[in-house]
Amino acid sequence: MTSSGLGFYGLAVYLNALSKERGWEVSSISLATTFFFFVGGMVGVLAARLIGRYDVRHVVAAGGVIGSVALFGLGRVTAPWQLFVVYGVFAFGFAFAGLVPVTTVVTRWFHQRRGIALSVASTGLSAGGIVITPAAKWLLDREGLEAGTPWLAIVWAVGIIPVAYWLIKPDPAALGWLPDGLRATPGVAAAVPAGTPFHEAVRSRFFIAVTAAYVLALGSQVGGIQQLVKLVEERTTADTAALATLVLAATSVVARLVGGRVVTSVPMTGFTAVLAGLQGVAMFFLAFADTTTAIFMAIILFGATVGNILMLQPLLIAERFGVRDYPRIYSRAQLYVLIGTAGGPLLLGWLHDLSGDYELSYMIAGLCSATALFVFLMAGPANEPEPAPAEPEYA
Repeated sequence: MTSSGLGFYGLAVYLNALSKERGWEVSSISLATTFFFFVGGMVGVLAARLIGRYDVRHVVAAGGVIGSVALFGLGRVTAPWQLFVVYGVFAFGFAFAGLVPVTTVVTRWFHQRRGIALSVASTGLSAGGIVITPAAKWLLDREGLEAGTPWLAIVWAVGIIPVAYWLIKPDPAALGWLPDGLRATPGVAAAVPAGTPFHEAVRSRFFIAVTAAYVLALGSQVGGIQQLVKLVEERTTADTAALATLVLAATSVVARLVGGRVVTSVPMTGFTAVLAGLQGVAMFFLAFADTTTAIFMAIILFGATVGNILMLQPLLIAERFGVRDYPRIYSRAQLYVLIGTAGGPLLLGWLHDLSGDYELSYMIAGLCSATALFVFLMAGPANEPEPAPAEPEYA
């Protein structure tokens, strides 16, 4: 909730504040957002390696410290190059306290009902957009960046560090449990986690197709989210814009909880493809919506896809490749996806500055989502295990 509210959703608030207070072009701020996601993808691989060696709580807590330092510095940037430095540091905090460690913990504890578990746990992403992001926008609108960001830094630290040590239990085996709430038998060694080895997984058609589709789908999604506050404020009022992320996040919570149950009874890859198509429709609506009612109808449809598409990436990987090398496989997918999606905010911001409005920006985002639909369908089913390597034949 904290890392999403002040990180993923919060970036849209910072873009709007920096544009108004510093007078910088949207494209230059969007480029810094692109840099944030690029660095975050690289750091996610490092986070996965650290999780394999150390207690995951230490990694999350480190993200709490680093992210708070970055937010404190955000209000003191006076030149665009300084924003790149701050966002680079912020990306470390976001990656260490974000999806890679959190989904790793969930996949360790839940095997049979992993979809529902991930849907419930990942409601924190949307809860951040409901609870924290609107409050952050209100604070920065009232106090400005320099006076407001120290308070955001405190919220980041308090919302992550103590919660990590108080609530997270890193691994069921260390506490005498098996996944799914079963008790381990004393004196009997726990089974080795099953799954596809890392090097086989990342070369498979499923991994390549799903990753490419997520580059398109999340590039469209992240670009749309980061520009959303400014789009609504340009077409309506500042007060209405403050509700945009709230409605988006609230819709995604409901949709994610429903989707976590639906996905257990329908083909997972096909379900993701349909969501990508609906996201494309929402982007086209946002491109041309010019009334408050039309804008929020499009935001509701957009929110229904946001929550599920993001949740389904770790679920698809865990379902197809198992738990054995999940942190490495997922972090590698995140690396490629975040490098690709980093271009979403930059592309939409550049198109906005080029055309003077968001019509062309969101039309292109819609086309990217529509293309992702077809790439998902090329991946094949998620519940089909990777074939075992052929045994060598001897004369």
